[in-house]
Amino acid sequence: MALAIRLVVMVFLLPEQLEPQRDHWHFGYEAGRIARSIVQGRGFSSPLFADTGPTAWMTPVYPYLVAGVFKLFGTYTKASAIVLLSLNALMSALGCILVFLIARVSFGDRVAKWSSWAWAFCPYAIYFPVERIWETWLATLVLCLLFLMTLNLENPAGPEDDRPRKWIVFGLLWGVAALTSPALLSVLPFLAGWIIYRRHRRGQRWFAVNVVAAIAFIAVISPWFIRNYEVFHRIIPFRDNMGMVLRLGTKGTTSHWAPYELGPWHNDAEWNEFKQLGELGYMDKEKRQALEFIRANPGWYAWATVRRAVYLWTGYWSLEPDYLKQEPLDPPNIFFCTTLSVLALLGLRRALRADWASSLPYALALFSFPLIYYITSPEVYYRRPIDPFFVILAVVAVVKNSGRWSVASENRKILRTARTPNAKKKGGQFGRPLDGRGGRPSTE
Repeated sequence: MALAIRLVVMVFLLPEQLEPQRDHWHFGYEAGRIARSIVQGRGFSSPLFADTGPTAWMTPVYPYLVAGVFKLFGTYTKASAIVLLSLNALMSALGCILVFLIARVSFGDRVAKWSSWAWAFCPYAIYFPVERIWETWLATLVLCLLFLMTLNLENPAGPEDDRPRKWIVFGLLWGVAALTSPALLSVLPFLAGWIIYRRHRRGQRWFAVNVVAAIAFIAVISPWFIRNYEVFHRIIPFRDNMGMVLRLGTKGTTSHWAPYELGPWHNDAEWNEFKQLGELGYMDKEKRQALEFIRANPGWYAWATVRRAVYLWTGYWSLEPDYLKQEPLDPPNIFFCTTLSVLALLGLRRALRADWASSLPYALALFSFPLIYYITSPEVYYRRPIDPFFVILAVVAVVKNSGRWSVASENRKILRTARTPNAKKKGGQFGRPLDGRGGRPSTE
């Protein structure tokens, strides 16, 4: 059902991808341009409006995915648009399964079922996957899978769930995440720290398994780092456009949250500079301008940072008539985004009170992921990869207790005690009768 809903909405939004203006710019933006270069034999290059040579504007996973679709179904064709948007819709729909599994581990079956249904009908998860050909929904799916693995690796059900191959897969998947959307790495140190702290406190091995995961992670990302060094003769950590996105956050006026006139997309002078200086030269120039502006206007920058944070959590930027002419859907979005955020925070508060240790990863994800966008520039779809956690926590806030929280919390405590090396077994595998399926104790 979730997939069907998204595909129906896709039918109405498909024409937007096929607009020929600016040589099909709306079809995948920079990802589409790089994909076309790959298909044409020019390699990973030219993210904008001309052949500007090799690029590190984006990481490679999604542009190569788009290039594969172009190779099979044609460059900038209707068939390619349908395939790519359908893949986005599928990845969003598969989120229902991961949302269910994540919520069941943390909060039990009832919250899991309602969370899965809530994600199926979440407006953000329906509209945005079929509105834009971009990496967002692959990143969302990968982050959910990593979050689920984090919950399970932190306290494995048994020896078979704590073998090195699990940690190798964990590290490999983090590498894929980094090469899909480097912003996901903002969550990594916090979740890894939580795993280390929890396993260390229980006397479980933590150092060797994390080293294994780190080696797997490095093995995945190293080829991209090597390629960038060989091409650009400098170390580029994933993407080279940090200076530009920082510059976008230093516009002197804040009538709109997207100061695109500071970049090469809609400003002929900036585009000419990009071509003259080359990609790295342009990014260096943008970084210098951004840092000079911040040093000269620290108060303004701090205030703008707060505004960007408010925007990401509430959807509110301005209600000025000129602004609303550009963003006519902002009033309903402000209501929905603010409501979802408030419910998620209430659910987080409730979860932390019931079992703070097990619920802490949700807080880590919610508060760490948006940090990079506070200091650079926001987009309406930047928060989407952590929306599944907002939905789960919102359900936690509204689903009635009925004694469930105390039972679920107690079961988690029993599991934690039973999995500790010195725990005494007094019943089933974990010190109490199992639920009849040979797995974890029932939280019913």
